[in-house]
Amino acid sequence: MAKKTEMKSSSLAEMKDKYIGKLGTIERDEYEYELRMDVLGRMIKTVRQERNLTQEQLGELIGVQKAQISKLESSANSATIDTILKVFKALKADIHFNVTIENKYLQLV
Repeated sequence: MAKKTEMKSSSLAEMKDKYIGKLGTIERDEYEYELRMDVLGRMIKTVRQERNLTQEQLGELIGVQKAQISKLESSANSATIDTILKVFKALKADIHFNVTIENKYLQLV
């Protein structure tokens, strides 16, 4: 009779700790930053497509070339905050920033 082997399951956080690095390490911080920028780029692309705009049309709305919109959608980490805000304004989309300092949510009034 074959012996049963148990599979150990790991959470996503445990896998990140093991293969990328623990929270607070340079490697993990870089990974998390890149991930957020990738998500931001995909959000821009999704909203642009929902508004039935081409990359060229969006670029014209904010005064940049189509190539910059393409770069922004594929990797927002090269964009300035100003450019990102202009893009969302042109898309008539609200954008909100959350700031946490020492585990406390900072709310501006």
